[in-house]
Amino acid sequence: MPEENQPAPQANGKATGGLKPNTAMLVADAVASEPRPHFIHSLALHFAETAIFLVAVIGAIALGLGITAYFAEHRYVLAYLAAYAGFRFSDLIVREDAEDSPPREELSRRIVVQLPLLLTFAAAPFERTYVYGGAAPVLVRAFGLLLELLGMWLGLGARIQLGFFTAGRTAEHPVLVRRGFYRFIRHPIYAGTFLVAFAWTLIYGAPVTAVVTLIVGAILAQRWMKTDEAAMQARFGEEYDDYRRETDALIPAIW
Repeated sequence: MPEENQPAPQANGKATGGLKPNTAMLVADAVASEPRPHFIHSLALHFAETAIFLVAVIGAIALGLGITAYFAEHRYVLAYLAAYAGFRFSDLIVREDAEDSPPREELSRRIVVQLPLLLTFAAAPFERTYVYGGAAPVLVRAFGLLLELLGMWLGLGARIQLGFFTAGRTAEHPVLVRRGFYRFIRHPIYAGTFLVAFAWTLIYGAPVTAVVTLIVGAILAQRWMKTDEAAMQARFGEEYDDYRRETDALIPAIW
């Protein structure tokens, strides 16, 4: 019996040459057959990467100019940012990565999602500084800080509840969470995140940015919820249809 890597004989006894394709050709074909990322998607990722880098540069410049003096004068801003840093760090600890998305795609998606939030963080202080001047009324700033804490409690608490109530689930036996915050609204994490972002516009007392944040936030939330609910309906079927009829999406008794 001829060895596997030896050339196979023809019917007339002559060798036909190796039947195994060239390895370099296989690699080239595989690379060529891989789907290339869409141009708009690639452009969005590059823009997100550039934007984050520029924000980091601006932050470094701000530190060099003595931003501590600014925080000493604007204590509500410092309190908001300190609480927000704790919120994001805690969220990273308790969140679950998407099971059906590669890590690189999941990271890219998160970067793109953060761009509207970065614009809100830039627009509110810009509006207050160059349009009105001074600081927002104390009651408005205090309410903004309270709203941020409420949003963090809702968003982080919902993520913790989601992990707790789905403990032990398997692909064959998924769990639809309908307890805790999910008993009242279907997307408490989105609701909490939106409250945290909207609170930033109150910290600076920026009404135009607040209105734009409401409009853009509603559009983005509708888009994200539509995608999520389509996936949930495909997974749970009639059980999720019943859940949708019994609850509101984002705001109890309103939306």
